[in-house]
Amino acid sequence: MNKFSLFLLLLSTAFGTAQNAETYFDKIRNNEAQLTAFFSQMPKGGDLHHHYSGSVYAEPLIAYAIKNNFYLNLETLEVQPQRGTDGIWESFEMIQKNGALPLYQQKIIEKWSIKDFNGISYPSDKQFFESFGKFEATIKGTFEQGLLELKNRAIKEQVSYIETQLSTIPCDMNTEDLTPYNEELRSLVAKKDEKAVFKALDQLFATFNKREAAKYAANFNTNFVAKMHNDLKIDDAQFTMRYQNFVLRFMEPVDLFKNLVIAFISADNSSLIDGVNIVSPEDGATAMKDYELHMLLYKYCHTKFPKVKYSMHAGELTLGLVQPEELTWHINSAVYTAGANRIGHGVDLAYEKNNYELLRYMAKNKIAIEINLTSNEFILKVKENRHPFSLYKEFGVPIVISTDDAGILRTNLTEQYVLLAKRYPQVSYKDIKEYVYNSIRFAFIEESKVKEQLLDDLDRRFKKFEAQFTPQ
Repeated sequence: MNKFSLFLLLLSTAFGTAQNAETYFDKIRNNEAQLTAFFSQMPKGGDLHHHYSGSVYAEPLIAYAIKNNFYLNLETLEVQPQRGTDGIWESFEMIQKNGALPLYQQKIIEKWSIKDFNGISYPSDKQFFESFGKFEATIKGTFEQGLLELKNRAIKEQVSYIETQLSTIPCDMNTEDLTPYNEELRSLVAKKDEKAVFKALDQLFATFNKREAAKYAANFNTNFVAKMHNDLKIDDAQFTMRYQNFVLRFMEPVDLFKNLVIAFISADNSSLIDGVNIVSPEDGATAMKDYELHMLLYKYCHTKFPKVKYSMHAGELTLGLVQPEELTWHINSAVYTAGANRIGHGVDLAYEKNNYELLRYMAKNKIAIEINLTSNEFILKVKENRHPFSLYKEFGVPIVISTDDAGILRTNLTEQYVLLAKRYPQVSYKDIKEYVYNSIRFAFIEESKVKEQLLDDLDRRFKKFEAQFTPQ
């Protein structure tokens, strides 16, 4: 057999295997149990829209609070290492002594996640976002345990890569003398004077550098991220993890910009930290008021650190959550003004101004959209044909499927693919396989060799997976 004939044989064999997997997928796509079994075994590449603190399940956090005898607010179900000053606080030791621990464990899980949420007694978006503050004290002491939990769960679920938004960067830099810049920046944005905004940011940037912004970034990179990552041996033949820095969009402009600059410095100087993001409810008062300013802050930082990639939560909004006119420009601004490399959520796309033009631009410039189906359904009540997934697909925008906050949402990546297959019959097995590969292709991994290894690993995993459907 000559080389060309051998090539055709191998090609036809590979094609036939994939076709058999697709035939089986089409056969089971309306059966949730069979889809779950199928996707549980299917290699899923990476999870690119992933918040560390929201992805650890409540049970180990509660166990940590019990072990360290934290105090529980019996009304709000927040935990703290010391007794709080407001409300009724009780130590876990006393709760256990009184025989009430099982009851409170159940109550805490229901308050720290969406377990048994009835959709009536409390707004779902508040339930979701308020949960972070209730368990925050436990997160600080469980990073090592939590990262290993995420890694081990990913391996069992056939996920080979996670790009997690790990933590804000601790910084005690004094900025009280800079507070006049808050209203100055807002005023300049209102006047649409971008040149003047950048001039003011130049002054702030120089001040932050004089106050050793790089010191905070270096300490975070070396003594927290790299040390923990290496000590735990997170990366191995089965799994790889990288980290995104993030800032909080409810902060005042000067402090947010300070944190953003440090986040960019950190990402620019570490191969483990491969991106920067912005988080917190997009419909919050300060987030809405300063949204365009935030986009300019990112644009400015890009001029200083052009190699640093960034994904942005944008368009995590829907009709009724904000005034209708506010749905028309957030994704546009994240793409055109901030220059985002990926967009997280993008749910309000159908309301965005010139949305077809925006979609074509995202497709042409390979700006991926991070689709989070369970998250969008719970927080925004947007699902099925109200979700803009079909628009992104129709216009060829690169799609990645992700979990967002699997711990709070009590979900996993497998379920996201099950929902995708059930809800969107136009999605083929070939499409799904493309989304899996996208989750590595559009990852922000800096080391090209690592990305190539992950793609090669996906090839091997899919070959093994699809071989199950080859007629014997």
